[in-house]
Amino acid sequence: MNDIVSYLFKTNAIRFCEENKPFWYTSGKIGPYFINTHFIYGNEEDAINLLSYIDEALSNHETLPKKVFEKVYKQYQENAIYKNVIDIMKKYIEDNVDVNSIDYISGGERRDWFFSNILAYLLKKPHISIYKDLSIVISDSNFENTKKIENIQGKQVLHIADLITVASSYLRAWIPAIEKNGGKMKVSCCVVDRMQGGKKAIEEKGVKSLSLVQVNKELFKKALEMNIINKEQEKMLENFFENPDETMRNFLIQHPEFIENSLNSDEKTKKRAKLLLEQNLYNLK
Repeated sequence: MNDIVSYLFKTNAIRFCEENKPFWYTSGKIGPYFINTHFIYGNEEDAINLLSYIDEALSNHETLPKKVFEKVYKQYQENAIYKNVIDIMKKYIEDNVDVNSIDYISGGERRDWFFSNILAYLLKKPHISIYKDLSIVISDSNFENTKKIENIQGKQVLHIADLITVASSYLRAWIPAIEKNGGKMKVSCCVVDRMQGGKKAIEEKGVKSLSLVQVNKELFKKALEMNIINKEQEKMLENFFENPDETMRNFLIQHPEFIENSLNSDEKTKKRAKLLLEQNLYNLK
């Protein structure tokens, strides 16, 4: 999986913070790395353009899958990074899953579709597009025909995702959407596992969890070897991996200017800093 790791770094899909400048997360918490797995679509610009295209097409659930497939198929043919990622993922699935036992491949709105659509085509399986409202549509593997189907009784599903963190989307939407239509999510395969409990959460629901890359100490060591981070950054990353809240709490105590500067920054950063303080996310009071 070294190629995948290299692509994650090359496309800035994984970004490590500069010393003493952790990233702000939407939750109001902070951390030393940020992951945009969908950037290995080839590059950041192409990935953002595809997301915008999906947003524009979301109003029609039945025409969207073919539109997305046409985009990702073209990228697969033209972009070497994306093609290699998909080919590696396909082989990984074939090596670890009894593909003959799988009836459908699913992907959830929106970033999963960067990977699930093209893999459904390559593995010759019909594709289930799951929307955030828990509605689903099913396309044949060529995405020529898409229709709403309310019953997939007894069918086995392989879910393909870009990223798993704490598995909130799986628990709230992806697994229930499959189950309410009579199917069973048998396996999940994602590009990156942030190792924050998502694997355990879905395996407790009876879903086997696979991932190509795990965000752990081995990944940080690889980044150090590639001169992407220095020793001090690696130390913070390792501490964060062991105890994220305590590590960031200690950082804020040692660097009180960080929150002060954030409160005087742009609106998005200011909003997240206020959220951290109002909810006392690191027990600083």
